[in-house]
Amino acid sequence: HLERKAKGLAESLDREAAAFGKRALEVLKTLMDAVYQAREGAPGVNLEEEYWALLENFSAECERMLNSKHEKARALAVEFLNDWEAIFMVLRHPHLPLTNNEAERALRHWVILRKISHGTRSDEGTRVFALLASVIDTCRQRGVSPWRYLEQVIRERRSGRDAPPLPSAPVPVAGV
Repeated sequence: HLERKAKGLAESLDREAAAFGKRALEVLKTLMDAVYQAREGAPGVNLEEEYWALLENFSAECERMLNSKHEKARALAVEFLNDWEAIFMVLRHPHLPLTNNEAERALRHWVILRKISHGTRSDEGTRVFALLASVIDTCRQRGVSPWRYLEQVIRERRSGRDAPPLPSAPVPVAGV
């Protein structure tokens, strides 16, 4: 999303906004290229240290854009500054994904269900919905039937025992 917003700004007729959009694109491309190179190279590289000057300069640029008259330029600067740690966490851990697309895809069906059902009617309902969604997706990601696990949880709790821990992913057996 950041890249798309920066591209939009880079095409702006407003000089200041266009310059900020181009600079954001340049920074993102430089850092993404560095992450890809780090993934292919030796482990343990600290891209945050290597690119600290670029990050400091870009942070100062974002701070300056907080006073921009251009609404979208100001909004992008705010987004970068508010989410700085999350956006640039990949510099400390280059194995992390560069986007949150996978997470958004995983949540998509839950968002659709919430829209179809018009949400929950209480804070407790919201909490239960979120917990069940988390348990179901965790079980699915680990290759375990969420329904069998929930069946076991209900059985144990009805018997007065603690709920079993979430199942771990099945361990593949060599040669099978």
